[in-house]
Amino acid sequence: MSAFPPATLSYPELHEAIAATRPDEECLIFRDRRFTWQQITDRTRQLANYLATQGLGCHTERTALKGWETGQDHLAIYLHNGNEYLEAMLGSWKARVAPFNVNYRYVAEELQYLLTDSQASAIVVHSRFAPLLQEVRAALPHLRVILQVPDSSHNELLPGAVWYEDALQQSPTSKPSAGYHGDDLYILYTGGTTGMPKGVLWRNADAVVECFGGSKTAATVDEFLLEAVGALRSLPSPPFMHGAGHWIAMRTWLSGGTIIVQSQPDRLDAEDIWGLVEKEKANFLLIVGDAFARPLLDGLKDNTRDLSSLLTILSGGAALSAHLKKEFLEYLPWIMMVDGLGSSEAGGQLSQVSAGDSASTGTFPLAPQNHILSEDMTRVLEPGHEELGWLAKSGRLALGYLNDAAKTQKTYPVVDGVRYVVPGDRARVTADLIIELHGRDSVTINSGGEKIFAEEVEAAVKAHPSVYDCVVTGRPSERWGNEVVAIVRLKDGATQDEASLLTEAENHIARYKLPKAFVFVPAIVRSPAGKADYRWAKQIAADAAH
Repeated sequence: MSAFPPATLSYPELHEAIAATRPDEECLIFRDRRFTWQQITDRTRQLANYLATQGLGCHTERTALKGWETGQDHLAIYLHNGNEYLEAMLGSWKARVAPFNVNYRYVAEELQYLLTDSQASAIVVHSRFAPLLQEVRAALPHLRVILQVPDSSHNELLPGAVWYEDALQQSPTSKPSAGYHGDDLYILYTGGTTGMPKGVLWRNADAVVECFGGSKTAATVDEFLLEAVGALRSLPSPPFMHGAGHWIAMRTWLSGGTIIVQSQPDRLDAEDIWGLVEKEKANFLLIVGDAFARPLLDGLKDNTRDLSSLLTILSGGAALSAHLKKEFLEYLPWIMMVDGLGSSEAGGQLSQVSAGDSASTGTFPLAPQNHILSEDMTRVLEPGHEELGWLAKSGRLALGYLNDAAKTQKTYPVVDGVRYVVPGDRARVTADLIIELHGRDSVTINSGGEKIFAEEVEAAVKAHPSVYDCVVTGRPSERWGNEVVAIVRLKDGATQDEASLLTEAENHIARYKLPKAFVFVPAIVRSPAGKADYRWAKQIAADAAH
């Protein structure tokens, strides 16, 4: 792995070093439970020691592997937000096991694919998801450890599973014997251009800097501790199953701060969020674009709460429209609005700050290690160029995609001896060093903070026996940012039955991916090669909205 800089400070050793400086201070708050730093240290050590007793850990060191290969066991986190989610991440690293996120909205077909592709040998699962896991369990021969977290569903313990708390209580709080290694993997599952999820492999020490907002300059634990001032009291409102949610949580811990978890993690509840900001004196709130902003703004209309502790609202994972930023600033004029741009493959990249009357959409000041590559990815474009290029990043990057050498090499090109990542954003950089984003080149639809891939939805709709052809696109939506629209050509003699189309599609994809609207047309416009004309599709969808 000589092509990569040394992995220095691991997340678990940094967390424990910070904990030693404030053992009795609050580390995480969830409902009526208030965990100190020492308690989180003990609980994550117990989880790690339990995993070790099950034979889980690192079996091949990183130095002997290619970027897309793994030498560790993998633990799936199939949970709503709660202390267990973040404990599972941290405890996995302490066991030299690689944690990864599971989208809890998946249907059986998608869940089986993900757990197979990820080679999951362990899983932490909320009881409400246990029946779906059991449905696909026979097809998962590698899955041998199941830790179950009780919830309001009151579902029974799966056969062969162990209650999460029981696993912890039967395990010691001593430091795991395997030790903590910055080379060990953090895996973030994201959708690929074909709609199939892909696991992005990060060394956790690289993720500390590029994903979790840790110091870019600290070379030792002591140097890192100088920046852990404990000022953050953050409330990450998105699901931790998305990178944006757990990145901010992990960032909060690296600052020595306190994570506040919403009391209603299965939905966005404005009363819950604003109530916690007031009660717990949160000073940092994470949201995801317009889909989160609109309900939260509605919750401010008749606000009588004291929200003066809140200093920053960060939107990550989806664009936040300028008019909504301005509305936040009308209600909370003292706060700073921040847009954060990043990706699973690149980590954090760019940020834009709005305060007072300043607010815009889709522009960011150029930041170090960000670049624009030419269309053919052979050269770096200088500021002021006319060519529409690719937003790229250099420095500490992810290793690649799990078991996919070709996709790794395509997304992480080497130009003039420098390794870059190109997540897929088309962009320019102006002469005055402003990045102008022009959007993803692929046909991704970002709806409510979820990345939805057109081809996947098309395939689900086409499974209906009455559908002759289908193309899927997005169109602007005040509620969702963008909404999924299916443009459908029916077979001759078939009737327009939207309910039936949705029922069929729901057998193949999660509900959040389902079209919000259908437009029926006599013919689908495609290129001579049979490719869909997405510009045409977008216009058809837009025209149908009027």
